Amino acid sequence: MLYLTRKIGESVVINDTIEVTVVDVRGKSAKLGFTFPPDASVLRRELYERIQEENRAAAGLAPNPAEAGASGAAAPAPHEADDDVKRT
Repeated sequence: MLYLTRKIGESVVINDTIEVTVVDVRGKSAKLGFTFPPDASVLRRELYERIQEENRAAAGLAPNPAEAGASGAAAPAPHEADDDVKRT
């Protein structure tokens, strides 16, 4: 895992297509702004894991909590929306 320190207004660019900007910091919470391609899927971790579990159940596979958060896991379907993500 990469750890970075950024101030309000500073950004990080990932793979030339995703930009993450620190918008605000209050106490222990940071508000981040994301700029990303329309075909990218952006989900909170807990929602991503729930979708993966539902996909495994629908496919008749046994739950595998050891895979939660593992790299190489299939991405959720692009139509799945995160209710906290607002696109502008």
